[in-house]
Amino acid sequence: MNTISSRHNPIVARYRAAARGEVPGAMLLDGAHLLVEALNARLRIREAAVTAEAAGRPDIASIVARLAGVNAEVHAVAATVMDALSPVKSSSGIVALADRPDCETDRMYETADPLVIVAIDVQDPGNLGAIVRVAEASGASGVVAAGASANPFGWRALRGSMGSALRLPVATGREVIAAISHARGHGCRIAAAVPRDGQSIFQVDYSGAMAVLIGGEGSGLAADVAAGADDQITIPMQPPVESLNAAVTAALIVYEAFRQRAERS
Repeated sequence: MNTISSRHNPIVARYRAAARGEVPGAMLLDGAHLLVEALNARLRIREAAVTAEAAGRPDIASIVARLAGVNAEVHAVAATVMDALSPVKSSSGIVALADRPDCETDRMYETADPLVIVAIDVQDPGNLGAIVRVAEASGASGVVAAGASANPFGWRALRGSMGSALRLPVATGREVIAAISHARGHGCRIAAAVPRDGQSIFQVDYSGAMAVLIGGEGSGLAADVAAGADDQITIPMQPPVESLNAAVTAALIVYEAFRQRAERS
């Protein structure tokens, strides 16, 4: 392979556009871990770029061999070009463009007693990625990114989910009321996380199909959205703490659901 040494090469514009979410159906994967997860998930890798230094490492060499096996085009690039392709401060030396997973919203409701997290206006990509990660870890059946939530397939959110977004059903672009109505249409009880005056997370019954609404940073859930839920859930907190990070809130709730469901089974 000829090494691309110019930052004016068209490849740079493609990767930067993908990092901004401007390439339809594509996502940017930065680093060996995400590339391996995408290959394991059998997602189509459109192209990849690797530095000579990285290509000499056994772990990266094995990835390049796998990319060749799926007919993905691999570009050798200079370190200065990699700095332009990678959106992170310290690149791992390999990046790729891949097709996003299909957003099959109904699939997350097809399990017995689905537990779905509906993230509403969670605008921090790292928080959203962490919610997807904890959803998979706790056995939740899927995540819906609703309202003004960040793109769960943006590079920051993908790094936060550590590959979970490539496996777990994740739906995007849902309006809040439509997302809640869709969950109800699949028989889900709706539970809203609120900072005060709800039932303790330890008193709520998490059996049966359930969708848990997690509000965004700062304002949380809109009052009418929380009031329309079947249950309001509050995490006990010692003063003067009044609220928790959205991802931490989601983690505490879904793990209490996990604990209760495991005990019953």
